[in-house]
Amino acid sequence: SAPSVTTIAASLNAWPFAGLRKPLKNQVITHMKIVAIAATLLLAVALFTQPAYAEGDAKAGKELAYTCLGCHGIDGYRNAYPSYRVPKLGGQKAGYLEIALRGYRAGTRKHPTMQAQATSLTDQEIADVSAYLASIAGDTVAAGGTEGASFDKAAACAACHGQNGISVNAAWPTLAGQHEDYLVNALQQYRDGTRGDPIMSAQAALIAEEDVKKLALYFSRLEGLETTKPE
Repeated sequence: SAPSVTTIAASLNAWPFAGLRKPLKNQVITHMKIVAIAATLLLAVALFTQPAYAEGDAKAGKELAYTCLGCHGIDGYRNAYPSYRVPKLGGQKAGYLEIALRGYRAGTRKHPTMQAQATSLTDQEIADVSAYLASIAGDTVAAGGTEGASFDKAAACAACHGQNGISVNAAWPTLAGQHEDYLVNALQQYRDGTRGDPIMSAQAALIAEEDVKKLALYFSRLEGLETTKPE
């Protein structure tokens, strides 16, 4: 059977680093304080830079979203190159989906297919598609996700994405249940500038290279996002 989230978090927290000296207690405390302060500042900035959203019409969006479900509605559907599974959308909020689509249209997010799709949509159509996608397949997120989830390296992530990976704000994505390889790819894009966002770019730069996969594994094993199935 699959390991529990508690087991995974415990093993990640005890991840072996042979040959490395154990840090002093005051060094650990100082690092944790820095992370906490950075997360708080980023959260404050994010709260004051919320974009305005158009009011989406889910019924109209359903007519437009059939192309989206051709990839996002298939379990385990993979992007060709680089190879990773396309993200689950079931459970994401309309606000975040709208921000993502506008990012592809503006070129701050890079992906040929997604950029072509987003470029063909007006602001209102983006809002409509987002409203529709946010209205289906979100039962697990709505139920609250995994209780008692905790991983020390995810402390800064929790400020925006929630303690258990369920987003605390409609403008920020839920990470719980997302495909591990997609999360790795997204973090790498923020780190190398392929995907632009002032908050996430700064936050991703603080993550040690060896921690990227650990964070992706942790969030992927939490209860949350689902593959969006066509109705």
